[in-house]
Amino acid sequence: MGITMEQLAEMFIDAYLEDAEALGIEKADHHPRATHHMKEIIQLIETLMEKGLAYQVEGDVYFDTTAFPQYGRLSQQNLEELESGARIEVDERKKNSLDFALWKGAKEGEPSWESPWGKGRPGWHIECSAMSMKYLGETLDIHAGGPDLVFPHHENEAAQSQGATGKPFARYWMHVGYLNIDKQKMSKSLGNILTVREMRRKIDPQVIRFFMLSAHYRSPINFNFELLEQAKGGLERLTTMLSSLEESLERANGISLEDRDLKMMEAVEEYKEKFIHSMDDDFNTADALAALFELTREANIYIKEDKINARVIQNILKTFRELGGVLGLFAEQTKEVLAPDIEELIQKRQEARKNKDWPKADRIRDQLLSDGIILEDTPQGVRWKRKS
Repeated sequence: MGITMEQLAEMFIDAYLEDAEALGIEKADHHPRATHHMKEIIQLIETLMEKGLAYQVEGDVYFDTTAFPQYGRLSQQNLEELESGARIEVDERKKNSLDFALWKGAKEGEPSWESPWGKGRPGWHIECSAMSMKYLGETLDIHAGGPDLVFPHHENEAAQSQGATGKPFARYWMHVGYLNIDKQKMSKSLGNILTVREMRRKIDPQVIRFFMLSAHYRSPINFNFELLEQAKGGLERLTTMLSSLEESLERANGISLEDRDLKMMEAVEEYKEKFIHSMDDDFNTADALAALFELTREANIYIKEDKINARVIQNILKTFRELGGVLGLFAEQTKEVLAPDIEELIQKRQEARKNKDWPKADRIRDQLLSDGIILEDTPQGVRWKRKS
């Protein structure tokens, strides 16, 4: 490509952050880079060597898995099973086939750094432990990843971290289910890779996020466009509820709460507790969304009545936004202002409907649809949205 290694890295970092932001993923407090943390990486390797958990072979340094009795505990396998089933690099210089590289001696054409063992680069696992512990402490609250990382990556991370500190590396390990494309595991070999960048051109990233949240993170999730359309419908049901609540505030009054209002307030608390309970149950986002849909059903019944209380509506709105915010949904967006000629057409259609001139109202609706504006007639009035 005629660019430097650093320029290539920057290109992909920027692309990742752009896609992550589109999906509503907030930036971390730190986005550390291995190339900026050689000091911490080398210090961690030195600690392991001092404790007799690592050894040097020429310019390489390896972790000695036989010197760490807990090795294999995370993946719940014994060393014999791991040795026979693992995809590991064959190197006769290692004491044991499961020993993994902490530092690799420099090779021609590869980037390298100075170290006590000569010029080289870190192994694939040590950089993660060094950077994680620098910013999050010696024991992490949560460590996540795909099931294909349990062994060897997470097993090796846990071994080298705990070996150096004597403390557990993570309190909780969260391994996600595989993403399947039309019931097949997404993989390069099958050629069924879908990227966020491609999907963003076809569908609202919030729909992708909602789709992912609709299954428990540990469960495999099957992806196809039919299921994505269902997710789109589900998200629209919730966002429509928000719009209805905001519009109903205009006709709500501030009178004292009656029995019906009090029951609605109790229902809001009940579904809020259901949501919290679901999220406390191993981040069960599927059940948490179910609680939001139950609240939607109750709120819809409430606002259809002529007499509604502003305090109740405000409480429902606040709860919706609070719980949706936990899931990264219902992000506040600046409402688009339509062009004056479009606004005028909508107003003319409203007048035609009022005068029962249905053919004219239908003509205006079709005209707006051809311009990408969809109209929805609701008990609270007409709404519009852009055609997706």
